[in-house]
Amino acid sequence: MLQLVDICKDYKNGHRALNNINFNVERGEFVFIVGASGAGKSTLIKLLLKEENATSGRIILDNREITHLKQKEIPYLRRNMGVVFQDFRLLPNKTVYENVAFAMEIIEQHPKQIRRQVPMVLAMVGLSERAEHYPHQLSGGEQQRVSLARAIVNNPQLLICDEPTGNLDPNTSKDIMEKLNDINYRGTTIIMATHAREIVDDAQKRVITLSNGEIISDQQKGGYNYED
Repeated sequence: MLQLVDICKDYKNGHRALNNINFNVERGEFVFIVGASGAGKSTLIKLLLKEENATSGRIILDNREITHLKQKEIPYLRRNMGVVFQDFRLLPNKTVYENVAFAMEIIEQHPKQIRRQVPMVLAMVGLSERAEHYPHQLSGGEQQRVSLARAIVNNPQLLICDEPTGNLDPNTSKDIMEKLNDINYRGTTIIMATHAREIVDDAQKRVITLSNGEIISDQQKGGYNYED
């Protein structure tokens, strides 16, 4: 589903954030990206989201090269891609329902489809009773579940998670991981950047470890195998 070929990323200050990154992700996989701060995880996520472009190499998603896209093409790419961030990024003046519906509205889904899909997704993440609440009325874990619902409401083929449990306590983090595993079980491919050692060790999924911008290990059913 996703292929990175000889990806390098250099910044204007001369720093090479990624160096000769090569890996494939099969449809339906769950892949952790781990590494110390500055290892290149955030840069890699930005390249996948097209927030930045690679200096060299190729990124291929669903047999389509996306290494360099025109600005007007990026929204169409993201229709097949959901994103969950560490800081939730919810719209404070919209309810839970409206935050999730907004993800469908911006790609011009029919109102009837929105009215059908949003309650289904809120039920999936256990937030049906919170639909009319605003973000400030929710706990951190509930806010992250709203973020998760918003990310999957359009049935993306690929879900990218950037430290989704970084601001959550262990029990809430476990709950979010259960939801992510359910989503993956339904067929969505997940790539998750994280520092959460216990989560990675417990999951026994594929683990790609970065260090100084390079892949130092890529293990099926791997663990969190570096020291901060």
